[in-house]
Amino acid sequence: MTTPSDTAAPAGAGEGDDSQLLRTRRQKLDTLRERGIEPFAYHFDRTHPTTETLAAFERAEEGGELDEEGRGESVRVAGRIVSWRGHGRSAFAHIEDGYGRIQLYFRLNVLGDERFGDLDLLDLGDWVGVEGPLFRTRTGEVTVLAQEWSLLSKSLRPLPRGKEEVDPETGERVVHSGFADVQSRYRQRYADLAVNPEVRDVFRLRARVVRSLRAFLDERDYLEVETPILQPLYGGAAARPFTTHHNALDMKLYLRIADELYLKRLIVGGLERVYEVSKDFRNEGIDRSHNPEFTMLEFYQAFADYREMMSLVEAMLEGVALDATGGRQVSYQGTRIDFTPPFQRVSFVDELSRALGRDLHDMTDADLRERAKQEVDDQVEGMGRGRLLDKLFGALVESDLRAPTFVVDYPVELSPLAKLHRDDPRLTERFELFVAGRELANAFSELNDPLDQRARFLEQVRLRDAGDDETHPVDEDYLRAMEYGMPPTGGVGIGVDRLVMLLADQPSIRDVILFPTLRPEEGEGG
Repeated sequence: MTTPSDTAAPAGAGEGDDSQLLRTRRQKLDTLRERGIEPFAYHFDRTHPTTETLAAFERAEEGGELDEEGRGESVRVAGRIVSWRGHGRSAFAHIEDGYGRIQLYFRLNVLGDERFGDLDLLDLGDWVGVEGPLFRTRTGEVTVLAQEWSLLSKSLRPLPRGKEEVDPETGERVVHSGFADVQSRYRQRYADLAVNPEVRDVFRLRARVVRSLRAFLDERDYLEVETPILQPLYGGAAARPFTTHHNALDMKLYLRIADELYLKRLIVGGLERVYEVSKDFRNEGIDRSHNPEFTMLEFYQAFADYREMMSLVEAMLEGVALDATGGRQVSYQGTRIDFTPPFQRVSFVDELSRALGRDLHDMTDADLRERAKQEVDDQVEGMGRGRLLDKLFGALVESDLRAPTFVVDYPVELSPLAKLHRDDPRLTERFELFVAGRELANAFSELNDPLDQRARFLEQVRLRDAGDDETHPVDEDYLRAMEYGMPPTGGVGIGVDRLVMLLADQPSIRDVILFPTLRPEEGEGG
């Protein structure tokens, strides 16, 4: 018999090879229909996922519930064919579902000539459903003896699987080469997930992280809310927005760059604890820690300040690490990260002054710009003092902040939405949390003085007129809301993608986003 492995995609197959494989699979599709076999099923009544099937047999085995031939209950399992070994009048295969894999055993004298012969039309990657009793082979593997089988979906394109072997010492499955091109994996995430179970595990962990974040806040009486993605005026961060146009209203709209100003409007309205897990969008470059579309958690609490929010963030991240990984310590790219509170705290001014070799407060804007030209590979002309400080801190300090570290008390020029520090008016009550050299969280004692806020907005306008294109516009509606009275408030934003990177030990933000933003392929619209 022809085996499905004969039409698997070899690693590195060329265009001609690929075309021949596609033609062969289409021919099999035609033959299936000629034989009256529907290649794309409507339904299959599965009784057990693979992992539950294996566990059920082992329980029956331990309980002495197998029949005299060593067989357990009959099950109906379904999955994608990932391996095949033909032996003339019999064949072994493995199928994989979203939970694991299980072996199947097909025999001519069980299925009959016709149904056994139809197996020739299967390929690696096809989805099948199989019914039959469980037994353990001589090699010790729990297996389904196929008494009936159904084709659920014909795979017309071979998956990019590599050579697969089983380590004879450990019994572990080892895959060599295969889908190695990183850009192709990101672009064809569906194929990446299909052939790499460890990638599926990353996104299961991501789901646990988001559930844990929500549960932490729900337990503390926070209300989950939704705020606009399309906004008449962007705000809440220093970033360039994406713009669009609403035809019916004939108005320019922006994709939100942050949730902050809308969430604080809700604090004004009397919702004392609010949060949102949201997609935000910033028209910026793409690198290992930035994607134009990303996920943020923002939460705000009336009557709190940045010190209280610092303690809350510590407890939150400790709890999320425990929920997602089972421990407070994780390994990230060879570095141990410990989320056990308390996290260390350092001063923004002290750390940057140390790196510059001068007291930051004694340096003029011209001094900072000249130093930024030396240290930052970027165009710094036109940048205001706040952007220069941010660039220099990123270049000289951030990479050294490996353990979870709160950087506190930022210069006022960097923080147009934060309250002045109660002990030093040159500073604001703000912290950022850095882990493994990257910013993970940002928080303020929120500015609730509408007159001060207006002055800060106007200063941002002045900086924009001077050439800084990442400043904050004046939001008159937000100022009106503040004039109704906003209570003292603590607010925090946490980058969910970066948090998942840490907990899943993934080096790039694109490894934790199912469909990251990529350059278009040749021939695609740009």
